Amino acid sequence: MLANVKRAMAITAKLNRLTFNDMDEVRILFSELIGKKVDESFLLIPPFFTAGGNEIRVGHNVFVNQNCTFYDLGGLDIADDVMIGPNVSLITAGHPLEPSQRRAATIGKPIVIEKGVWIATGAIVVGGVTIGENSVVAAGSVVTKDVPENTLVGGNPARAIRSIAED
Repeated sequence: MLANVKRAMAITAKLNRLTFNDMDEVRILFSELIGKKVDESFLLIPPFFTAGGNEIRVGHNVFVNQNCTFYDLGGLDIADDVMIGPNVSLITAGHPLEPSQRRAATIGKPIVIEKGVWIATGAIVVGGVTIGENSVVAAGSVVTKDVPENTLVGGNPARAIRSIAED
């Protein structure tokens, strides 16, 4: 695990020296980080932070705004047409509650972000959560439970606000 963290830190250090005008190089470095080529529609604005990278999977037409943190130990699946706002944290790792076990173990639970989701600025999503297709996570929300498709959620902890329907 430590070797992978060192690898990820080296790649993200290079990535974070780039600008919006360096998108081809951003895609190359992000592809190296996750171990799979991202397509030309992938857009990430540095800086970006991760503890691993090799458990991140992204679809087509994914946008990641600046200053996002993806801790992917438990697996992070981001489907097509997802938009992730600035300062969003996707955290799949945690520790046991028992004090004697906290430093002894790291627990990973996956995050699944389905097609067409928008996660607004400053939101936090914890491991074990699926965000349903076309849903929106309001700015500053903390998502601790699954989000049904076509739903706006907000707050801490995030709760359903209303259904989202096409006009």
